[in-house]
Amino acid sequence: MIHTDSAIRFHFGLTPLEEVKPWGAGRVLHWFGLTAGWYCIDIDGHEVLRYSERTVRELRSDGDGDGDHDGDRAHPYVDHYVVRLWEDVIALVSGAMEPVPHDLVEVAADISPSWTWIDSPEADAALTWHGEGHLYTDYLRVAPAIRLWRTVVGDEDTVTIAWEHRADPEGVIEFASPQAGRVTVPTSEFLGAVAELDRSLLAAMDERISELEKSGPPPGVRGGVDVEQLRREQRDRATWLPRARDREPGTDWDAVRTGTRMLLAAGPEAWDGTE
Repeated sequence: MIHTDSAIRFHFGLTPLEEVKPWGAGRVLHWFGLTAGWYCIDIDGHEVLRYSERTVRELRSDGDGDGDHDGDRAHPYVDHYVVRLWEDVIALVSGAMEPVPHDLVEVAADISPSWTWIDSPEADAALTWHGEGHLYTDYLRVAPAIRLWRTVVGDEDTVTIAWEHRADPEGVIEFASPQAGRVTVPTSEFLGAVAELDRSLLAAMDERISELEKSGPPPGVRGGVDVEQLRREQRDRATWLPRARDREPGTDWDAVRTGTRMLLAAGPEAWDGTE
């Protein structure tokens, strides 16, 4: 489990190695699959992606899960591959760390804007920009919409993280955190929490690969384990966060403003796009 001093923290745990399920007809273990486990995001004391007690009871009794794992759980969190959280958080570093101009902050803060579909380069620019601020969670059966944006005002450089829960049509999945929330933290704290997630997952996977080197594959893994391939992927994954930090999106803010106006079909009284 990860511990940082900031208002945002990423928690995860890996499934015991002997319980990790191999993939495909060859019954092999891949780096991605070896990250099977659970995770949540602690945002100022609210554990987003933590199930309510009622939902935990139902998932245990139904043998069903929110992601790819079954309901035999000893924890109240989302069951899935931890690397998905890692990949999607790094995507936020790559695409959502460009400070938002103050006249677009209201749009950035809208988790589910009422877009009016327009086919134009400017609309595409606005959609791309807005989409890069969302933490992707659509691989889960039901999950909150989570969005962040960065602002710089004078000496204050901050990231705001907002979430909004969606209703489960089947009435099974509900989460313990408030229906909606918004927390602002210094950008350095957000990036520090991401760096700690990166460090901790890569360290846990290095230990897991070393264990496989010594013990060989667990029972039921017919295809064996290609340790050299695991090591190659481990080295490649170690470059993802540095590359994301170095990326400069170079957003065309004029195009985003025009596209946003078109998508929202807003008149001057709603948003006039002025500085």
